[in-house]
Amino acid sequence: MTLTRRTALAAPALLAPLAATAQSWPERQIRIVVAFPAGSVTDSLVRNLVEPLSRELGQTVIIDNRPGGNGVVGTMAVKGAAPDGYTMAVLSVTNGALNTYLVRNLAYDPIRDFTQMGFLAEAPYLLVVPNSSPARNVAELLELARRRPGELTFSHGNASALIGSQLMNRMAGVRMLAVPSRGGPEALTEVLAGRIDSTLTDFASGLAQVREGRVRALGVTTPGVFPLAPEIPPISATLPGYELTVWFGLAAPAGTPAPVVVRFNAALARVLAQADVRERLGRLGFAPRAMQPEQWRDYLQNQITSLTRLAREVGLEPS
Repeated sequence: MTLTRRTALAAPALLAPLAATAQSWPERQIRIVVAFPAGSVTDSLVRNLVEPLSRELGQTVIIDNRPGGNGVVGTMAVKGAAPDGYTMAVLSVTNGALNTYLVRNLAYDPIRDFTQMGFLAEAPYLLVVPNSSPARNVAELLELARRRPGELTFSHGNASALIGSQLMNRMAGVRMLAVPSRGGPEALTEVLAGRIDSTLTDFASGLAQVREGRVRALGVTTPGVFPLAPEIPPISATLPGYELTVWFGLAAPAGTPAPVVVRFNAALARVLAQADVRERLGRLGFAPRAMQPEQWRDYLQNQITSLTRLAREVGLEPS
């Protein structure tokens, strides 16, 4: 394309609104839509970030819980919002990656329909069994399953936990019976009550029950020892190559101005670097991690690819 004299003269005028946007944003309240209920792991993470983000940005940041449709309802609400940086969605393993495979005719594309604003944190799942279980480690649980094919049960409250358990079964060559629950808390409750033999549960929820002596932890799903609970071995110590991490990031509607993205991403990075924020999130089992928008976009695309492959490998079908 040839740069004419008229275009060159007009360029400063075209760039001026963008510069003004960067300098003035934000001028009002920012809304972060959580596509899952209050009290969910996603909600817990964001609730610990809204206050420091509000201080950093100089405007109030609020949470808007929009549960429903396995994250589709809340995500669609943000897709249809104005691309001005005042409405964002939390993208996680479920609504940011797995839905692209598991939901037929999904009405949004996490890459095409959103501008990636910044990464938030990662967390592992925790493999727990009832205190009455004879299994004291992952190897013993798998040996029990090997001796009693199809008899041992595992509960799951979401697709990623189901994938994690089925992946473990496939890698070990065992067969355990999947029992669906209405969410992670219910799946854990079934193990607490001794009605289910194991579950992969949210790290913070599971660790609290472990430290209260109500369930036994066998392993974490990180590839190596998780620093927040170094006493719990990784499942990969028994099944080399096993790994499943849950993650969370923020996205705004496609077309959000680049200066707004840059400003928000820098503010978020400063928040995630604060010692008190890292300590608070660490107690909940989250490992904060800042990323540039381009890094977050690439990470998301890679996760969509890898989680789709895993879902197919363990036999999950779109519905």
